[in-house]
Amino acid sequence: MAITINPDRIAQLAAKEEAELDAKLQKSKAMYEQARKHLSHGVASSYQLREPWPIYIDHGKADRITDVDGNEYYDFHNGFGAMIQGHANPIIFEAVKEQFPKGTHFAATTENIIEVADNLAGRWKLPKWRFTNSGSESTMDAIRIARGYTGRDTIMKIFGSYHGHHDAVMISIGEEYNDIGDHYHMNSLPYGAGIPKDLVPLTVPVPFNDADAMERRIKELDAEGRLPACVIMEAAMMNLGVVLPEPGYLEAVREITRKYGVVLIFDEVKTGLCIAAAGATERFGVTPDIVTLAKALGGGLPMGAIGGTEEIMSVVESGKVNQVGTYSGNPLSAAAALASLTEVLTPQAYEHLDMLNDRIVSGCERVLKEYDLPGYAVGIGSKGCVTFSDTKVIDYETYKLHQSADLNHLCWLYNMNRGVFMTPGREEEWTLSVTHTPEAIDAYVDSFEAMARDLTA
Repeated sequence: MAITINPDRIAQLAAKEEAELDAKLQKSKAMYEQARKHLSHGVASSYQLREPWPIYIDHGKADRITDVDGNEYYDFHNGFGAMIQGHANPIIFEAVKEQFPKGTHFAATTENIIEVADNLAGRWKLPKWRFTNSGSESTMDAIRIARGYTGRDTIMKIFGSYHGHHDAVMISIGEEYNDIGDHYHMNSLPYGAGIPKDLVPLTVPVPFNDADAMERRIKELDAEGRLPACVIMEAAMMNLGVVLPEPGYLEAVREITRKYGVVLIFDEVKTGLCIAAAGATERFGVTPDIVTLAKALGGGLPMGAIGGTEEIMSVVESGKVNQVGTYSGNPLSAAAALASLTEVLTPQAYEHLDMLNDRIVSGCERVLKEYDLPGYAVGIGSKGCVTFSDTKVIDYETYKLHQSADLNHLCWLYNMNRGVFMTPGREEEWTLSVTHTPEAIDAYVDSFEAMARDLTA
């Protein structure tokens, strides 16, 4: 039985670590004062915020980054998981360097993007592909394709999952437990202002890891004349730390969506290329109708993709659905992606990532056991986390009931003060890169043990 940790002890350690971290970030503080004059809140995206000021990065190389204060870190954040190739990867650099003098943008198709499509089709066993510039664009277009194919407006998503920042999916993401609603009738809640009220009911959330609840809700919507166009979901949830599918769950979802003629979309923006060569589709052995990619695909350049079956993507080929974008298939992004797919993310690279993940998960499990801390470690491919809960988290409800946000924040502070960069202010997973070494893994585990030691002293 894990020990009960005094909240006052967590708060005391957090205050100490925050003061130490702030003292190291004085140039970031000064830069914030300059940046906020014309850059809203001093950042390019709200997810880059950190109180009392953001951390500004100067450069990165391989598995390390350095902030403007000169603090060097092993990077386990990796740009929200985009940099599985490592920073300034020399193979990708040469590919971009070779392409640059040939032209950086045409808004026309080049040979490289054809080869990228061929590579992705071989990995995912989905024959038709289109390209975008981000994960949000990929999921937005995938939903439009599903709606165009089915002629339906309603969509279904998993409560607590994030699928980008367009209106259709900015629903029921981060909410308080008392606002979730009944397990079988979860509330559709806008994630912040600016989302038209009339659109909110078109997105119906259901719990993760409960296929029966999904089918029950689909039946009800069908009876109302609102059969969903699609279910969009991550095969493994990646913004509650990491929540893996229970045995048989994905297979049941695949069967249910086929039964009711609902398009199944796997959002692999975070898992694609990161947990296997063909992401969650390969790892769990369940093939969706549409898959969406981004983040790691571009090797550090903006790029997204949508892959689908011949039948579903026929609405794009016929012109029934317009899938467009000025920078889609940009030649620099295509060159980086092709080099990454063919020369960086090789079978040997995935063996290396699996070895590193085994090392970090076993190291964290040892610390949890030795210090009797509430929690467990979970990892898959380059992704993983420590979930601070004495109950297994299987969905958003159990996450909100049992997971400790205060321990997450304290863990982040300990990492930052000991040279391990993680995602500021969020319960995010770690992302390893092919350039990480056992020494980097040990630095993470050592930081985690330092926190455990101080908590239990």
